Amino acid sequence: MPIREALPEDAAALASVHVLSWRAAYRDLLPGPYLDALDAEERAGVWRARLAAPDRPTVLVATGDGGRIVAFSCFRPWPDGEFAPGSTAELAALYALPEVWGTGVGRALLTASTEALGAAGFRTAALWVFAGNARGRRFYEAGGWRPDGTAVREETGGRTLEELRYRRGLSD
Repeated sequence: MPIREALPEDAAALASVHVLSWRAAYRDLLPGPYLDALDAEERAGVWRARLAAPDRPTVLVATGDGGRIVAFSCFRPWPDGEFAPGSTAELAALYALPEVWGTGVGRALLTASTEALGAAGFRTAALWVFAGNARGRRFYEAGGWRPDGTAVREETGGRTLEELRYRRGLSD
């Protein structure tokens, strides 16, 4: 499966994967009207700006037939100074089109992401996952990620949801 770094011209495809994945993955966690209102065009603008920024995160894409983007990940140094500088990265996003769930695309992308983080010199990585996202939690746990005991409550779509922080060493 081809995996490459995203380009600014990939913004619309990233936005489409992002929106379609959220609608499928979070349908039992977030209100339907909120998910239905997610706007791929608006998200494309966000991704275009993010991919063109001088301090841009690393975004990897997995492509399927004809080079179509079917999944992506986004990672960067941990943003808030909680960890020693340069030691911990944040896997800020990993989304795949629902049609490729269970095919190994996500696993390949997660592996490529953790390898890239290790190669960049990070010793650990962390991510946030909704506590109620059983599928996502199983996916990360199968990849060696574990909850580290930190949880936050965030409002998303008018609902307050608990998010759990998962971590893993990158030399595992």
